[in-house]
Amino acid sequence: MTSSTLLSTDAVAPRDRAPQWSEWISRHFCGLQSDLYGDSDFDGHIAASHAGDVILTRLEANRHRVLRTPSMARTSDVGYLKIVAPWQGSATVQQQGRQACARDGAWVVYDTTGAYEIANPERCDHLIVMVPKDAVAERGLRFEGVMARRLGASGISRVTLETLRNTYQELPHMSAAAAQGAGETIKQLVRLSLMELWGQETAVTQREALRDRIRAHVQQHLRDPELSVDTIARALNCSRRHLYNAFTGEGGSIAGFIQRLRLEACVRELQHGGSRPITDIALSWGFGNPSHFSRVFRDHTGMSPSAFRGAPLR
Repeated sequence: MTSSTLLSTDAVAPRDRAPQWSEWISRHFCGLQSDLYGDSDFDGHIAASHAGDVILTRLEANRHRVLRTPSMARTSDVGYLKIVAPWQGSATVQQQGRQACARDGAWVVYDTTGAYEIANPERCDHLIVMVPKDAVAERGLRFEGVMARRLGASGISRVTLETLRNTYQELPHMSAAAAQGAGETIKQLVRLSLMELWGQETAVTQREALRDRIRAHVQQHLRDPELSVDTIARALNCSRRHLYNAFTGEGGSIAGFIQRLRLEACVRELQHGGSRPITDIALSWGFGNPSHFSRVFRDHTGMSPSAFRGAPLR
């Protein structure tokens, strides 16, 4: 390999392995705290090399955890996007309020300029790749929502995973120039993977925003008997298909959502007594057909509207 680091606890006395490992982890990964889950027996090995300014490390060790505190992140000179891609065992990354776990066939990305925690709860053999953050962000890529995410199952992120592994294994046979080129390829693939992931997250956010707008419009116009998917689509300036897509996963249709809210409003009025005719209540909440109202009310409560009004308050 063009540039390599080899560290092993094999030559370290057993009683000194934990502190030595902690020191190596902190130095090699630019400031980390580590612990061994309280274990007394430990062995670990680090083999690192460079592909240009990309650092690839194979880490084999017994179970252990690492923590990067906010103060550690603030004092770091270089910001990296860091990838853990297990060959064996698992790694669970926590950052920015999210958590992602990777095993063989997947990778997780996280940001060394922020605090994070990583749990390796079993014997592990991980490929860890550090890519300069500025090299990935240079085209305006935004990282909000894409850290501590699992990738690698398919598409460009799967290609990225195979390239990371193949690059590490072939570096001993590369010239310095070839290794530099491989590093540039890695940066491009990581950038494309995160762009794809960010696009997916953006699509999810857009659907959530449209779903919130649908709910707000329904609440505002619930008494309007003309309220429907078509009138909502016109009011929100989008297609019926977009409305249906936004509501996917809500456990029902938009029409069902409207009917449920209207029934709940009628239930509240009937529960609070009063002598207002049931038909007037139904009409005031957008039900245009009294027979239809009685049928769906019975389906919703198990009782007719009149029986419900006369029943003891529950």
